[in-house]
Amino acid sequence: MTTSQTDLAALHDRQQAERELFDLLRIPSVSADPTHTEDMGRAAEFLRAKLESLGFAARVDATEHSGKAGHPVVYAERLEAPGKPTVLIYGHYDVQPEAPLSEWVTPPFEPTVRDGRIYARGSTDDKGQAYAHIRGVELLLSQGQTEGTPLPVNVKFLLEGEEEVGSPSLAAYLQAHAEELGADVIVISDGSRFAPDVPTVTYGLRGLSYVEILVQGANRDLHSGSYGGAAPNPINALAEIISKLKDDHGRVTIPGFYDGVEELTPEEREMWARLPHSDEEFAASIGVPALPGEEGYSTLERLWARPTLDVNGIWGGYQGEGSKTVIAAKAGAKVSMRLVPGQDPERVTRLIQEYVPTIAPQGVKVEVKALHGGQPVKVDLDSPFIKAADRALTRVYGKPAAFSRTGGSIPIVADFRRILGAPVLLVDFGLNEDAPHSPNESFALEDYHNGVLTSAALLQELGLQELGK
Repeated sequence: MTTSQTDLAALHDRQQAERELFDLLRIPSVSADPTHTEDMGRAAEFLRAKLESLGFAARVDATEHSGKAGHPVVYAERLEAPGKPTVLIYGHYDVQPEAPLSEWVTPPFEPTVRDGRIYARGSTDDKGQAYAHIRGVELLLSQGQTEGTPLPVNVKFLLEGEEEVGSPSLAAYLQAHAEELGADVIVISDGSRFAPDVPTVTYGLRGLSYVEILVQGANRDLHSGSYGGAAPNPINALAEIISKLKDDHGRVTIPGFYDGVEELTPEEREMWARLPHSDEEFAASIGVPALPGEEGYSTLERLWARPTLDVNGIWGGYQGEGSKTVIAAKAGAKVSMRLVPGQDPERVTRLIQEYVPTIAPQGVKVEVKALHGGQPVKVDLDSPFIKAADRALTRVYGKPAAFSRTGGSIPIVADFRRILGAPVLLVDFGLNEDAPHSPNESFALEDYHNGVLTSAALLQELGLQELGK
């Protein structure tokens, strides 16, 4: 018999759950910065020791990629529920760099509670959400100690340290440990709910093609008076290229870009139209007067189910104070394309590599370098695992879940499906307003504690699922 949510909440030690998370948040596990290599090891060991204290067989595994050592993976398992589903819980303990430090109100690695929110780097992405699952398991174990029942499912944890740098070592790790990592379902909490009062199951992720456009002009920077009007200008050329990548209706102009794009079903469009969304409030939340985008689609449809192209960074020429009359020899831009089901990142990358040289003005050389990418993912809404998540969220929040996609990408999700062959269940505890990757990243205390309760309830509901159905 499933323990009621009231009973789970009564057993949940909120203060201890906060203390432990704060200890983890104090470790500056920045995977992109080699000076934090020792901190990465400390964070991994912290998680290993915690899981071992809960009766898991836990270890820290080394990783590598391209012949270089990577950051470690924490693997743990507790397989004491014969005949029950096996649940693999994935998360990551690495965090984004804290820069710019000057914009943080309080130190990024000293968790501070203000107005009911935990401010710290990694609080929502993804230490807080991942640790909620660990505390959720502990909550069930504390219940079991009083009721004499084991965990309702077999549980495995895979906590990596390279998600924020593209998980370069993880696919190889999955291949090498595929049998050991076998599971009936993979649970991930590394994103955002639709809104603060809306429990959410995410059933789709956009994919990604990320490239860098490099433009070369003369063999050196040139005096704009001596050469202006005759020499090619790479910055002007780059601006012209970028302007031709989309038309006046918000559509990407790369030939073949939309081939195979899976269109929304009428049911999905109707379901999303019922969500409590306001374009005016959304625009106001980010401080803009309008929401430009592809014509013919609502804001949510453009965010979740349509492909995009955005310039993420641009450089070239003089950047210092005052003036310098120079025609730069080089210029460049970072460009991301979010992809939807039906699109392949390798194909889209190839298409932009072929297209950009055809729209470049005379006198410059252009190269489009592929940086990284990821496959889009969509989960069947009729999945029994999604229905179990809906029941768990209903128990915690007192209302049924909303079903949404997300505009972001988690490239490793496609690798999980390809290598391990298990369905992925995305149940997020965070919010967009948590500002992941930004200064003053935060995580609402109530969201953290509801995450613990949701995790425990979800494992209970998954335990009711018959294998093979």
